[in-house]
Amino acid sequence: MVENIKRSNYCGELNKSNVGETVSVVGWVAKRRNLGSLLFIDLRDVSGIVQILIKTDGIEIPDIRNEYILNITGKVNLKDVPNPNLKTGEIEIEASEVKLINTAKQPPFIIAEQTDALEDTRLKYRYLDLRRPNVLENFKTRAKIVKIVHEYLDEHRFIEVETPYLAPSTPEGARDYLVPSRIHKGAFYALPQSPQLYKQMLMVAGFERYYQIARCFRDEDLRADRQPDFTQIDIETSFLNQDEFLEIMEGLVYKIFKEIKNIEVKLPLRRLTYKEAVETYGSDKPDTRFDLKLNDLKEVLSKTEFETFKNNKYVKGIVVNNFAKECSRKKQDVYNLLAKKFGMNNFFFIKYENNELSSSLLKFFNEDNKKELIEKLNLKEDDLVIVATSNIGYNVNFGLGALRCDLAEELNLIAPHTYDILWVTDFPLFEKNEETGEISPCHHPFTRPKDEDLDKLLVSPEQVSSYTYDIVMNGYEAGGGGLRIYDQEVQNTIFKLLGMDEETINKKFGWFVESLKYGTPPHGGMAFGLERLTMVLTDTTNIRDVIAFPKNLNAVCPVTNAPVEVDEYQLKELGIQIIKEDE
Repeated sequence: MVENIKRSNYCGELNKSNVGETVSVVGWVAKRRNLGSLLFIDLRDVSGIVQILIKTDGIEIPDIRNEYILNITGKVNLKDVPNPNLKTGEIEIEASEVKLINTAKQPPFIIAEQTDALEDTRLKYRYLDLRRPNVLENFKTRAKIVKIVHEYLDEHRFIEVETPYLAPSTPEGARDYLVPSRIHKGAFYALPQSPQLYKQMLMVAGFERYYQIARCFRDEDLRADRQPDFTQIDIETSFLNQDEFLEIMEGLVYKIFKEIKNIEVKLPLRRLTYKEAVETYGSDKPDTRFDLKLNDLKEVLSKTEFETFKNNKYVKGIVVNNFAKECSRKKQDVYNLLAKKFGMNNFFFIKYENNELSSSLLKFFNEDNKKELIEKLNLKEDDLVIVATSNIGYNVNFGLGALRCDLAEELNLIAPHTYDILWVTDFPLFEKNEETGEISPCHHPFTRPKDEDLDKLLVSPEQVSSYTYDIVMNGYEAGGGGLRIYDQEVQNTIFKLLGMDEETINKKFGWFVESLKYGTPPHGGMAFGLERLTMVLTDTTNIRDVIAFPKNLNAVCPVTNAPVEVDEYQLKELGIQIIKEDE
């Protein structure tokens, strides 16, 4: 019976100050060591682990196995030999009473910080995986971040507001998860990709400062830092310019890092424009904890006789120090697989050894070409130059950007437990397909163009910058947002540029556009990805480590096997018929 459980202390909170006290603790058996007349148990609860000493000839004890739940009463003693790896390592409890609360099956894997289980197994038995102390700590950090966010934003006059989960489908960049209506057959709700339009209407309503710990849903392909359902720290304000808003957000970042990691983030945060980030680091979320910057080599290499350098619009390269000898043909072949992913046939490799260049390309170089390249890149002994070429800037920049990140990991260029935080600003308002010439919103159609670029909207929209910003932490986009359009004429111009007529606008956004006609204040905001923020602060690279019951890469919940088929009567009630792919 639960009523008979005695608990005076939590396991992980006992220390030398408790020596001599009689305490009662409850928890799971993390480890047992039977020495005959002595039985040692590591007992684990939500606070940590404490060692229990049971003299088997002194008291009655039940059968005890790993993950059984025990209620122990006993005296706290100092250990003869402390365990420096345990928070409670200076003490142990000598049991005077051992009560078995519940038994457990043999777990399918070792429940400890270091486990031999594959991720698939751990996710299938996630409720056991969550018992591992290091995994539990991730969720304590996540909870603490949310607490800090509430405290900080409440202090800064923000109002927490919940917005609907059942909403109309609107284009926001990813596929919607649709929810059929039983009452209105053939009609659907959509789970929100973000609270974007609702929070803008709250600005129209005059709330001025809103926030929400918001659940979001996007039906898109998964990766290590992406899930179909995730959480945003969603924020919107009125009457602030970009600098004023970012200053408040930097204060929030400072508070989070100070209270979670005891790190004082240097403010104001560094800023890179989108153009600087992409052209220098090959990414709009650059990891700047290491160097390997991109260099524009078009002018230098187009002077050679190599036609590829002459004929391609973009020729760029990175210099990898002390890597020429290590970069074998086999490694080059691996790197070229990445080049193909970014629409390039291959990278080109030039080594600098014994004070001279070596490469199969050198037959196209004269002495002046060689000298100019060496001076341009300030090459030193054993340097490797990796060159990318294309007529599409995205391919070259982002291809080299991906390669520099792979090389940083391979060569251990990133110091552990280091944090680099910056803003990337001035994103293009539109993305232009360099092959088709078509434009699409870089973020969403309600992003405000920069005032100085308004005259370019109808002439060269691809050259228009926006009041948009992302906060980047260690190469992850930890959050992003922007100022919103509040001028109706500008909004209509954007819709027209995107090829929307009045009927399309009304069908997709009519209810929202109507709200903007009633005195819309200048407004803007952003959203932090709670999981990505927690990833950075817990030093993991897998978003599934900070979600209690995550989906796998096939978007399936390993514990429940969702999504699952439903009964025919449920479909009939909703007016839905399932058509198999082969029908």
